[in-house]
Amino acid sequence: MTDRSTKENGTLYVVPTPIGNLDDLTIRALNTLKEVDVIAAEDTRNTQKLLNHFNITTRIISYHEHSDKKRTDYLIEQLSEGKSIALVSDAGMPGISDPGEVLIKEAIAANYHVVVLPGANAALTALVGSGLNTDQFYFYGFLPRKNKEKKAAIELLKKQPSTIILYESPYRVKETLMLLHKELGDRNVALARELTKRFEEYIRGTLSEALDWMETGVIKGEFCIVIEGGQPDTSEEDEWWKVLSVKEHVETYMNRDDVSSKVAIKQVAKDRNVAKREIYQHYHID
Repeated sequence: MTDRSTKENGTLYVVPTPIGNLDDLTIRALNTLKEVDVIAAEDTRNTQKLLNHFNITTRIISYHEHSDKKRTDYLIEQLSEGKSIALVSDAGMPGISDPGEVLIKEAIAANYHVVVLPGANAALTALVGSGLNTDQFYFYGFLPRKNKEKKAAIELLKKQPSTIILYESPYRVKETLMLLHKELGDRNVALARELTKRFEEYIRGTLSEALDWMETGVIKGEFCIVIEGGQPDTSEEDEWWKVLSVKEHVETYMNRDDVSSKVAIKQVAKDRNVAKREIYQHYHID
């Protein structure tokens, strides 16, 4: 493997931007946006407002889903000339449900230095605030727009045992919730909107209750939909552990597979589709 990340080559900085509250911008991100040679932005108008707020005068160019390959090639050429670039999206982490993914891949493929800054992210914020299981989660992003493709995607999600995270626009969120309810049943769900803004809101309950809220609630801004994972289909043979207590279940793995209690607890949590901390509580404390 070769590495061309030298002082002569430029660096691509992946810079998360606020998802609602401007104070979400970290000091490191602020300094990076001031110091790079150019900022590649999904929407230059939105990013310019952010730059104006923090008195940042760095040059800005557009880089979005409709940008042709010439724009990617131009930015890679800037890196080859030793320039530093900050990649930003409209909000949150670039590269997640975002066209910046293409530039990141190209820069890595060409062995340029890519530095990802930590920062605001709507999916993880919504997950933690959902009240649903956070041990294992599956991020899907935006469902397909066409109904046939959307139903096919939901059919795959139906078999997903982990907590599911979706993004959806205010124009399609009600239709999507109706389809989720029809295909997945009345699972627990959390809708998160206006995240980190003054009127941030979580709607927690079942899918049917979320649909009831849709009739009177404020449907504004992009939504994060966090859905309870499904129960996997298992045969009686796969559920041999049902006759065992939690402690017996853990000790069976420890003795049979010669593993530590930590590894056994993780497997027991997976078998029983519960949080690891719950199994830990039963095994070590109860």
